[in-house]
Amino acid sequence: MDFITIDFETATAQRNSPCEIGLTFVENFEIVGSKSWLIKPIYEDFDFFNIQIHVITPEDVANEPEFDELWKEIKPLIENKFLIAHNASFDFSVLRKTLETYNIPFPELEYSCSYIFSKKVWTGMPAYDLKTLCNHNGIKFKHHRAESDSFATAELAIKAFRKTGVKLKNDFPEKLKTNIGKLFSGGYKPSETKRTFKAKDLAKIVGDPQKHNKESIFYGKTVVFTGALS
Repeated sequence: MDFITIDFETATAQRNSPCEIGLTFVENFEIVGSKSWLIKPIYEDFDFFNIQIHVITPEDVANEPEFDELWKEIKPLIENKFLIAHNASFDFSVLRKTLETYNIPFPELEYSCSYIFSKKVWTGMPAYDLKTLCNHNGIKFKHHRAESDSFATAELAIKAFRKTGVKLKNDFPEKLKTNIGKLFSGGYKPSETKRTFKAKDLAKIVGDPQKHNKESIFYGKTVVFTGALS
């Protein structure tokens, strides 16, 4: 299975503000090359928070081409290919929003998210960000630079596929519980987790009266809470 990993860094919180893109190329589960391009965003000002993350400044990209100029070089590399990003919802929204900004049609491609399928491979991790997963798997990289992040994502994906016996894209739904996303002219279909739920017999849930505390502020009450659980 051949694939390309992709990573974007952005100048601001706006998704159509890429300032760097990185690609890493994998053939037959071997990394054969990687490349990155600095991009001059449509926004002159960079968010301080973003600079703190990737250390790319307006001066670094002042003489670089805008995305529409680079697209002529990038499109042939990813058109009709299978791409993987760590947190694909971010990277592919950057790609879509930027293409829309320049009125450029979407390319035809398929993609998946290593953040999503890593949850099926390394269960019980405290977090599934790229740094945590790479530390767990002994992958060293310079975080938050596009080429390095895409390279680390490629290494992580290869380890995940070998660990689960994935050899083809068709293995994703069964072995990674993940569906393949698609980008196409006029729209997209996101990469999602294939969820399977087992029906539970709630009648079997029985409380222990010996543990009831009538003095508790929760006694006899119905409690609802929201938020992410770790």
